[in-house]
Amino acid sequence: RPEPPGNYRPTLFERLGLQRLLTQPGRMILRHLVRHPVKSGMTALGIALAEGILMVGGFQEDAIDHMVDIQFNLAQREDITVTFHEPVADGVRSSLTALPGVRQVELFRAAPVELRAGHRRYRTTLQGFTPAPRLHRLLNRSHRPIPLAREGVVLTDYLADELGVGPGDRITVAILEGKRPTRRVRVAGVSHEFLGVGAYMQRPALNRLLGEGGAASGAFLLTDGATRDRLLHSLQETPVVAGVSQQQRAVATFYETLGETVLIFAFVNTLLAGTIAFGVVYNSARITLAERTRELASLRVLGYTRREVAVLLLGELLVLTLAALPLGFALGWGMCRAVVAGFESELYRLPLVLEPSTYAFAATVILVAAGLSSLVVLRRLYRMDITAALKMRE
Repeated sequence: RPEPPGNYRPTLFERLGLQRLLTQPGRMILRHLVRHPVKSGMTALGIALAEGILMVGGFQEDAIDHMVDIQFNLAQREDITVTFHEPVADGVRSSLTALPGVRQVELFRAAPVELRAGHRRYRTTLQGFTPAPRLHRLLNRSHRPIPLAREGVVLTDYLADELGVGPGDRITVAILEGKRPTRRVRVAGVSHEFLGVGAYMQRPALNRLLGEGGAASGAFLLTDGATRDRLLHSLQETPVVAGVSQQQRAVATFYETLGETVLIFAFVNTLLAGTIAFGVVYNSARITLAERTRELASLRVLGYTRREVAVLLLGELLVLTLAALPLGFALGWGMCRAVVAGFESELYRLPLVLEPSTYAFAATVILVAAGLSSLVVLRRLYRMDITAALKMRE
């Protein structure tokens, strides 16, 4: 014989006297959801997880754009970087300034070093910049310039964590070129960078550490775009110049390698999450329709129109979808934080940046997927044979 009808009771919402805020179909929807808490909760969780995956895809695109903006627009503001075959005297500044299209020159000195802090060691390049650089700057976590101390070294945050040191600590700097001196140097500060690792000092301080006079390994140039091609040709013809790199090409290369890979992964994430969202909502609606076919058919016989019956069925899906959106935002933020921790390496570190457009895109895809699956179920509901449904034995 058929299963006895379900025992529906007023929900907590109604017992608090708030039933006036709901219509009769609204109370029916709420009671049915409360009567199946596990099913309702699992459906909402599935939708929320799909939304979280969508946010991971959008977050990576936001992170790449943020990295490029901070790294190449706020920190590295030079147009061209010139490196020399060997360290040259400070007089090269005048020669570079005299070239056509050069508006500003900042010399730098670079030397390979091994940094030691207790039992920890790390090989990198120690770079000496202008005491008050305006082109190639170091930034803190608030993206504000960090002044270089007259004495002491500034480490990137990743390198400082690797060595287990902070501002005020002392580390051993072993130079790996020339006379290979070894000195104890104070950590003057920590900079925040997304690409690579490094250590920085004032160029005069690095020159003293190396036991040499004023010398430079290269220069950062701010140039006039109209004469840049002629300037590049002049630099390539200069015997002392070993290499010339352009910031525009560096940004393009970055997008072609790291950026393109991450963005393709983000597209796959989006496609996968949209499919999951559609599948979760559609399966939930199909199961609900299969379980309540006899009940919905009975309502049709009692005088309910197709539209009123559809409101009862699809209203549950709407409530579950809307309830899943804030949970999905929280889960998505946690997933993005896990991605940031997983991608952290010497090569690059992703910032945890979630733009409002990422939240909006994830919610939109979920709502569209829910809408499409609802249309498919609605089509089956409108084709339901009432007589066959009422004859069906449970």
